[in-house]
Amino acid sequence: MSHHGVTPRAVLRSVAFLTAGVLTVPALAGCSSKDPAGMPLAGQDIAPAARAEVADGGTLRWAVDAVPETLNTFQADADAATTRIAQAVLPSMYRMDAQGRPQIAADYLESAKVVKTEPKQVVLYKLSQQAVWSDGREIGAADFAAQWRALSGKDSAYWTARNAGYDRIERIERGENDLEVKVTFARPYADWRSLFSPLYPKEVMGTPDSFNDGARKKLKITAGPFTVKKVDTKADEVTLVRNPRWWGSPARLDAIVLTAVPREERAEALAAGAVDLAEIDAAEARRITAAAGPRGASASPSKAARDDENGDGGGGNAGPARRDQALSGFEVRKSLEPAYTQLALNGSEGPLADERVRRAVARTLDREELARTVLRPLDLPAVPVGSHLALSGQAVYADNSGALGGQDTAAAQALLADAGWVRGGPVEEGEQGEKAAGPEGEKAKGKGTGDDGMFIVGQDDKAGDVRDAEDGKREGHHLAQDGKQHLKQGGAPGAYAPKGTAAPAGTKTGVVAKDGKPLTLRFVLPSGPGSEGLHAVADRITRMLDGVGIRTETTKVSDESYFRDHIASGAYDLALYSWPASAFPATDARPIYAKPVPAADGSLTVEQNYTRVGTDQVDQLFDQAIATLDESESRSLLRKADARIWAAAGSIPLYQRPQLIAARKDLANAGAFGFRTPVYEDMGFLKKGAKASPRPSS
Repeated sequence: MSHHGVTPRAVLRSVAFLTAGVLTVPALAGCSSKDPAGMPLAGQDIAPAARAEVADGGTLRWAVDAVPETLNTFQADADAATTRIAQAVLPSMYRMDAQGRPQIAADYLESAKVVKTEPKQVVLYKLSQQAVWSDGREIGAADFAAQWRALSGKDSAYWTARNAGYDRIERIERGENDLEVKVTFARPYADWRSLFSPLYPKEVMGTPDSFNDGARKKLKITAGPFTVKKVDTKADEVTLVRNPRWWGSPARLDAIVLTAVPREERAEALAAGAVDLAEIDAAEARRITAAAGPRGASASPSKAARDDENGDGGGGNAGPARRDQALSGFEVRKSLEPAYTQLALNGSEGPLADERVRRAVARTLDREELARTVLRPLDLPAVPVGSHLALSGQAVYADNSGALGGQDTAAAQALLADAGWVRGGPVEEGEQGEKAAGPEGEKAKGKGTGDDGMFIVGQDDKAGDVRDAEDGKREGHHLAQDGKQHLKQGGAPGAYAPKGTAAPAGTKTGVVAKDGKPLTLRFVLPSGPGSEGLHAVADRITRMLDGVGIRTETTKVSDESYFRDHIASGAYDLALYSWPASAFPATDARPIYAKPVPAADGSLTVEQNYTRVGTDQVDQLFDQAIATLDESESRSLLRKADARIWAAAGSIPLYQRPQLIAARKDLANAGAFGFRTPVYEDMGFLKKGAKASPRPSS
C-alpha cells in the first residue's frame, strides 16, 4: 500500500455488517466468450535493444528512496529496494510478463506442474541443471525445504512478515534425482506459483538466527546475474557486481549501484551526473522533457554538469540553464505502475458505517474525471480501474464496477434520503468541524487555485505554494500543503459573508443533515513531497461530494503519521492510498478485504482491511478460490468476490498510478517496466552509433 510511491511495508505489509452479500450483482464478464481481462493499458517503456547493441561494461547508478534495512524480502521492514536487489541476485521460480502474469523463469526452472490432486496436491519442480549458488553448490530440495520451514509459521523464532501459502505445505522432498523437488500440500493451494520467488539459500533460511539477522546487511551466497558486493550505509548505496558463477546470459554491466536520493533532490542528482536512472514526479518529468528535445536526440548528461562544477557556465543566473543543459542528456520513460489509487471509506463508525451512505459517496464520484486529472496531462491512458483484485491485462481482471453503479447524482441523493440524510433541513452549525482527524493534523485552509488539472500525482510544487504546517517555512522532507477550504457552507445564507463564516444556527442550507447535524466526513491526506497530486484529486472529490450536500473536512498530516496514526488506526472517514496489483490475488488480496474479527480484548483484528468493511460472502469466495485448482473456476470466484467488494463500497478504485522514470538516453533495457520483471543482465549502455527500438505508443 502506498500513497505516493512509498510502499509502507515497513510500517505494517469492522464493524459494519453489510447487506452487500444479498445484493443482486450483474452477470460477470467472465461468463462471455470474450476475455474480460483485456490488455495492459500501457506497455513497457525501457528503450529495448538487442544485447548485441549494448556495450560490455559500465556502472549503472540507480536512485532509490533509501538503502534497505534488510535484504530479506520476507521481513517486515523489507521495501522496494529489497525487492529490486532480490530480483537481481536471487533465484525466482516465476517472473511476471508484460501482462502481469507469472511465467517460468527458464534460467532456474525447466518445468513445474501439478502432478497429483488426490489424495493431496503435489507439485513437481524440475530445476535447470546449470543452476548453482555462488559458492558452487547446486540449488536443490534442501533450499526449498529450509524456506518452507522458516515461513510455515510453525516456529515463532523466525521473525517473518508473511507465511501465506507456505503454511499449506505438508512436506518437501527430493524427487527422482537432485534436480527434482516434490512439494506436497496439506490443503489445496491455487497460488502455488507464488512460492519460492525469491528463493534464499538454506544458509539464510536454515536457522532463526540466520534468518533474522544473517541477511539484513549482506548476502554471502546468491544465484543471479549479479551478487551483492557491499551495503554502505554511510555512503547510502548498495553495490551489485557481476556474478562470476552466473550460467545465463552474462550481465552487460559491470555493476549496478543503488543510491539513496530523496525524491525532491533527484533532478539535481540527474543534472550533476550522480545517477543515471531515477523515478521522478510529473513536474520534473516536464522539465526533463523540455530540456531533452525530441526523443531519440543524443546528448551527454555529464558535460554540462562538469561545466557547472568548474564554474565555466558564467554568472549566478546561468546555473538553472546549465542544469537544464545537463538534463538534455536524459529522457522520460513512462508507463502505468502495477498499482492503483483508491478512495477508502472507513465503515467502522460514523455516517459511513451505513452502507447506504458509502454507496451514495461512491455514486457521487466521476471516476473518469478523476483519472483524467492525473493521467491525461502525462499523455497516459485515463481509464478508471474496474477491479479491486487486478489490473487490465491480468488474468483475474474484469470490470465489476457495475455491481455498485456509475456516477449518478439522483441515485446518490436517494440513498442519502433513505438513510435519513435530507437536504434543506435545519442545521446546528455549532457541531461543524468539531472532530479533528487525529494527532499531527493540520486542517486545510487558504486559497483556491482553479488550476486543478496542473496538479498530478508526484508533482513538486514549484510555484512557492508549499508551506510548513506551523510557520510557513520548509523544514525537512515533510511539508504541509496550502489548499482550498474543504469545509463547505452551502446555500444562500451567508453567501455575502466573509469566506468561512458559518450560517446562523437553525438555518436551512444546501447540505444534507440528520437530526440537525450536517453530514461531514473527515478527509485525511499526506502532506509530504509528492503528495500535491493527491490533494488535487481530493479537491475534485470534495467538489463532487459538495454537489450532493456532503461536507468534507480535510486534514493533512506528515507521511510518518499518515498510515500509523490514521489509516491503520481508523482515524479517518475518507483517505487516498494505493495497493499494488498482485498476480496472486486469492492470496495477497484476501487480508485487504477480509471481514474484521473481534479480538479477546474487544478490539478488531483487521489484518490489512483498513476500511473495516467486510462480509462473510467475500471471505467464503476467497477461501473457495484459493482451494480451487481449476484456474478458470478460481478466476470466476475471484471476480464474484470483486463484485461484492464493489457492492459493499468500502473502497473505490480510481486510476492506475503513473510510472515516470528519468533515464540517460543511451541507457537500454531499463526504465518504466510496467508489469514485467526487469531483466537485469540485459541492462546497459548502447554502443556508439547503436539505437534502441522506438518507444511504444500509449
